[in-house]
Amino acid sequence: MRIMGIDPGIAIVGFGFIDKNGSKLTPVQYGCIQTEAHTPDEDRLVHVYEGMVQLIEKYEPQMVAFEKLFFSRNVTTAMSVSQARGVAILAAAQKGLPIAEYTPMQVKQAIVGYGKAEKRQVQEMVRMFLNLQKIPKPDDVADALAVAVCHAHSYVLNSKLNEVLKK
Repeated sequence: MRIMGIDPGIAIVGFGFIDKNGSKLTPVQYGCIQTEAHTPDEDRLVHVYEGMVQLIEKYEPQMVAFEKLFFSRNVTTAMSVSQARGVAILAAAQKGLPIAEYTPMQVKQAIVGYGKAEKRQVQEMVRMFLNLQKIPKPDDVADALAVAVCHAHSYVLNSKLNEVLKK
């Protein structure tokens, strides 16, 4: 099964594709979609959307996992990032892909076992889970891989819970 993890943003959208085969996780590709500062938001959103579509078509994930947004201060930034997240979700939904969402605390819990883990701890565990030589940069890329790994660890249990709840 191929999972695409997304760390949404307006300037940088981190992405990571991993394959899950049994308990083995293998990195496929990872990086980021970047938009230029001082570019109109509508142009940045088109770039994010088109980048997502190209990645989905090229790497053919079976599901996409997004990090849920959390902002406590800058409302302007929150709006722009929310819009970018929305067009990324739209790209996945238009391709008919199942979408999962995880809070930063859920990702940390799944990766490190502690919901308030430090970012560096999460990044190091992602590096180890995926047998990478070094932690991917920028941080958005490592975060996207963490979301994908979180989903790989969580989706079976979540699927079974959803089946039970539907009955």
